[in-house]
Amino acid sequence: MTLHDVRRDYSGEALPDDLAGFDPWLFLQGWVDDALEADEAEPTAMVLSTSGADGRPRSRVVLAKEVTPSGIVFFTHLDSPKGREIAAAPGASAVFWWPTLMRQVRVVGAVERLTREDDEAYFASRPRPSQVGAWASHQSAPLASREDLKKAVAEAESRFSGGPVPCPPNWGGYRIVADEIEFWQGQPSRLNDRVRCTVDSDGWSCTRLQP
Repeated sequence: MTLHDVRRDYSGEALPDDLAGFDPWLFLQGWVDDALEADEAEPTAMVLSTSGADGRPRSRVVLAKEVTPSGIVFFTHLDSPKGREIAAAPGASAVFWWPTLMRQVRVVGAVERLTREDDEAYFASRPRPSQVGAWASHQSAPLASREDLKKAVAEAESRFSGGPVPCPPNWGGYRIVADEIEFWQGQPSRLNDRVRCTVDSDGWSCTRLQP
């Protein structure tokens, strides 16, 4: 078997025929709820793409922590490659993929920083090992060995022993303020169902697309 031979037909509930009054945020929130109920392996995972100074896009998986009409929120190290790219070019695209449901959502928009209060509030809700790890890791920097990382974790654990772990100054959240949301529902024979919604001063406008 080669990759040319891999075949799987799709199926799923079709998107609405009548797009009048279609609310993309309400629909997206419904799909997120469906993904949670379907026991997807990582229902909040999304592929985040940013652009580097060289004009080349770079993608990685992050976890969405809020999906509301205000935007999609995620957290990371601010001095990571994605943080630096967002600082230089504050826009991004994100894609959710739910294979159990054969659904995809693509979101495009400007990216804004959350407030420090937002950063600290979410960081305080994280499991302590994750909090310690945020201090130990210099995200995406070269690492000589796993042993070096374990030592950094042990040092962070010792540093904050007996007290709460504060939010690192180089760690925080971003919000993708979407101006484009596209829904994709797999259908048989690759005749997939697609609806793209864009926003302007008059609100959201939604259009059905060819597969």
